Amino acid sequence: MTEAAVAPPKHSFPDSSIDADPQMSLKELTKALEEETENAEYYCQRAYAQILLQNYTDAVLDAKRSLELQPNNASAFLRKGEAEFHLQKYSSAVETFRKGQMIEPSMTTFTMWVKRCEEKLNESDLSTNLQAFSKYRHDWYQTESHIIISVMIKNVQKNDVNIRFLEKELTVEVNFSLEKNYQLSLNLLHSIVPEQSTFKVLSTKIEIKLKKAEGIKWEKLEGQVESHVKQFNPESMHTYPSSSHYTKNWDKLVVEIKEEEKNEKLEGDAALNQLFQQIYSDGSDEVKRAMNKSFMESGGTVLSTNWSDVGKKKVEVNPPEDMEWKKF
Repeated sequence: MTEAAVAPPKHSFPDSSIDADPQMSLKELTKALEEETENAEYYCQRAYAQILLQNYTDAVLDAKRSLELQPNNASAFLRKGEAEFHLQKYSSAVETFRKGQMIEPSMTTFTMWVKRCEEKLNESDLSTNLQAFSKYRHDWYQTESHIIISVMIKNVQKNDVNIRFLEKELTVEVNFSLEKNYQLSLNLLHSIVPEQSTFKVLSTKIEIKLKKAEGIKWEKLEGQVESHVKQFNPESMHTYPSSSHYTKNWDKLVVEIKEEEKNEKLEGDAALNQLFQQIYSDGSDEVKRAMNKSFMESGGTVLSTNWSDVGKKKVEVNPPEDMEWKKF
C-alpha cells in the first residue's frame, strides 16, 4: 500500500526573500492567505515580514494564528517572542521563547533571546530599586509644640496607610496595589508624645503631626542631640507658615523645595543612591549589564560597572564585614 502524495505548497516565501523586500512579501503573503486561509506557515512568515516592518502588534497576531493552526511550530514561537520583545513585553516574551526552546532545544536563537529578555527584566528591577528612595519626597517644619511632616504621596486611601509612633522613632508604610510598598523610618532628634501624635491623609500628601515632649527648637529632624539645645524662639521661626496660612502658602513652599532639591548636597545613603542612578543613567550597555548582573547574582551586596570582570563568572555574595549573609 503506497502513501498518498502530499501536494506541494502553491507559493514559496523563503526568509531571504522576505529580508530582501518585506513590504512586497507582506502583500504576497496576504494574497496567498486569501487562497489558503489555514496555512500556518504563511502566517508565521507574514509575522516575520511584520517584524521587519516594525508592525509588532500585527506580528503577534499572525504568530498566534500560526500556533493555533500548528501548536508545535518553533518558528512561530520565535516570531511571537521577537514581536513581544520589541513591544517591551519582556515577561511574555521570555515565556514564549522558553516554550519554543522546549520544542527545538538545539536552536541557539532561543537561548540568545531568553538572555536578552532576562537582561531587560533585571534592568527594570535594578532601576526600580535605585529609584525607590527618591520617588516620594518628605519635608517638615515645626511650631513651638509640634513637628509637622508632609509625605508627598497623592491619592492614597487612609486604610492603606500605617503609621507607628514611638518616643524617638516614626515609621510610615503605604500599601500600593500595583507597586512595592513605600516605607519611611525616622530616628527622631528629640522625644515626642506618641499618644498625642496624629496624622491625616489628604489628596496630595500624608500630613503627620508629632507632639513635642519639650517645647524646644529642633535643629534637624533626625540624628543625635547636640550638646547645646536651643530654646524655641517663635520669632526665629517666621519662615515657617502658621496654621492659618499653611494651606495658602503650601504651593509656593513646594516650588521652593523642588528648587532646593536640585541644588542640595546629599550625604550618606541618599548621595550614594543618587550616584548609582547617575552612573546607570549615563553608562554604556556594558556598564548597565555589569550593574544588573552583579546586583542580582550577589543578592544586592555587589554593584560593579566592570563587565569584563563580572561577565566571565558568577558574582558571589559579599556582605559588609560586620554583617552575615543569610538565605531565607
